[in-house]
Amino acid sequence: MSTGRARTARTARIRSRVTDWAVAAGVAAALLVTGLSQHPPPTAVALLGHVLPAAGGLALAARRRAPVAVLAVTGLCAVGYQAAGFDVPAVAYLVAVYAAVRAGHRTVTVVASVVMLAALPLAALVSGPHDTAEAFAQARGALELAWLIAAGAAGEALRQAERRAEEAERTREETARRRADEERLHIARELHDSLTHQISVITVQAEVAVHVARRRGEPVPEALLAIRQAGREATRELRATLEALRDDDTAPARGLDHVGELVRRARTGGLDATLTVRGQRPDVPAAVDRTVYRIVQESLTNVTRHAAAATASVRIDYRPGALVVRVDDDGTATPQAAPAPGVGLLGMRERVTALGGRLRAEPRGEGGFSVHAELPVEPAS
Repeated sequence: MSTGRARTARTARIRSRVTDWAVAAGVAAALLVTGLSQHPPPTAVALLGHVLPAAGGLALAARRRAPVAVLAVTGLCAVGYQAAGFDVPAVAYLVAVYAAVRAGHRTVTVVASVVMLAALPLAALVSGPHDTAEAFAQARGALELAWLIAAGAAGEALRQAERRAEEAERTREETARRRADEERLHIARELHDSLTHQISVITVQAEVAVHVARRRGEPVPEALLAIRQAGREATRELRATLEALRDDDTAPARGLDHVGELVRRARTGGLDATLTVRGQRPDVPAAVDRTVYRIVQESLTNVTRHAAAATASVRIDYRPGALVVRVDDDGTATPQAAPAPGVGLLGMRERVTALGGRLRAEPRGEGGFSVHAELPVEPAS
């Protein structure tokens, strides 16, 4: 996750909590005022009747995080202040019904509502010398069946709307990813069918010309040797580019589990490469997993091709909330002769920046070159 997206998510969470508390305080205040208008004398029963509506309203602040618990608390508070003789509408319970159904707890909400409809008349009977009709009338005033159904329907409608919006967004993302994959594979085929053939012809012609000149005992022109070497480099670079273009989500993912393979391959090529891993590996996001692999791959490739190095060290350090990867070599790069940044280094920097991380690629004071990347690792939700 990038820094901008993380900041936006934090702002949204804070705004949501402020809204929850505002709704809870408003409902608690309304219920408290209604109760005070019915029982102004400060008796013990009246005091309990004032506390319960306020507690039920304030409990709504946690309705997003614990909807079932809030449903239970508001229901008990409604029954309690009915038993205390307060004819106060169960507004907090209705809001809790809406929140619970929206969260997907439909069965629990229905069962709780049936229990509430049965318990409220009993609580009204306990509150004073009422007959059954009066008790049911008071309970009906506290919790209208129509309002209860409306609250549940509103929660279900919003839940279905959010689900459809999520499915539509997921469909759009999958369509965009599929189109990007198709375009990438189309580019790879075009490069393979045209550019690869032309470069291969140039390289083969240069190889033949060098071979013929040496067979005849003639001096080989430096330009011809340069053409041959450039053709070989271009072929390797193009092959790596085609592999990257074809490396989509359907291909086996390359990540942290394959870094050791990169180091062994570099060691086979004559480079004394080592791998050191420190810390306990957490659940790493797929994007970070792939980025670490690409950083190590590009760094070791640069060491092999351009640095004239004898040794290289790859270090992966798992830290709280971050993953650090560092690749050092003892090549010819010095502070006085820093290499010009190429496409590979630019690609590494773009990958790391997109994930909200930091990348340093610079010559070392003791000689050689160092690539140091720090990537954030968000805790799994």
